[in-house]
Amino acid sequence: MTAEPRPSRSVAPERAHRVLDIETDAGPARAYVIDPADPVDAHAAAESADVEPPRRETTSVAPAIAEPGATEAIGTLVLGHGAGKGTNTPDLWGLLDLADDGWRVVLVDQPWVLAGRKIATPPKTLDEGWRAVVSHLREAGEITGRFVQGGRSAGARVACRTAVETGADAVVALAFPLTPPGKADDPSKWRTDEAQAVLDAVVRLLVVQGATDTFGGPDAIRAALPGADVAAVAGPHGFSKQPQDVVDAVRRWLAAAS
Repeated sequence: MTAEPRPSRSVAPERAHRVLDIETDAGPARAYVIDPADPVDAHAAAESADVEPPRRETTSVAPAIAEPGATEAIGTLVLGHGAGKGTNTPDLWGLLDLADDGWRVVLVDQPWVLAGRKIATPPKTLDEGWRAVVSHLREAGEITGRFVQGGRSAGARVACRTAVETGADAVVALAFPLTPPGKADDPSKWRTDEAQAVLDAVVRLLVVQGATDTFGGPDAIRAALPGADVAAVAGPHGFSKQPQDVVDAVRRWLAAAS
């Protein structure tokens, strides 16, 4: 008997303008593209509570084609997820608000999430999938302006490991898992080299770390990566306390770096 295919664990954010299924060697990945908001439309909608703002249709697979008069992005922020869940986490969905600041934001679900698996694939496979997604986004014209890539937890590691190859201008690492479980007292097991590679390439790095993160708190990150910008926020590894703090930290950093 043929086993039933697992249901996809990829969840589309409500404000996505385009959904792109992207082939990789590990299977299809999925990218949700959120275009920068038009400031004129945004102000008009805010001033009229009785008028519904226009909604764009979510499309599938087709490359982006700019609409006449579409707002030009000041940069593109491409974000991946952790090892236990796709991009539908409060912090990643919260970062979609950066579209209101003029950024194009792209959330990427790795192939294992799209395939409905519960456990992430090995780091090498994750990196291969990420590189394929970024390459596709570039060819489709989805990456414009400054290119910032990032992710949370395992996705932060992917963003750091691939930053030089993808040509990222900066990296945003959310909840970077500096110390493997049970290895906090053994610096030889730390993942410092992955993030240090970003700094060695003279690429700016922001690490947003929960104050009680058991994979290494803000002070541990500062000590291990003195060249990184570190933002301490409330909560543990999952930012469960105040995900808006994560959004605010990234927003301030991007504004200061522009």
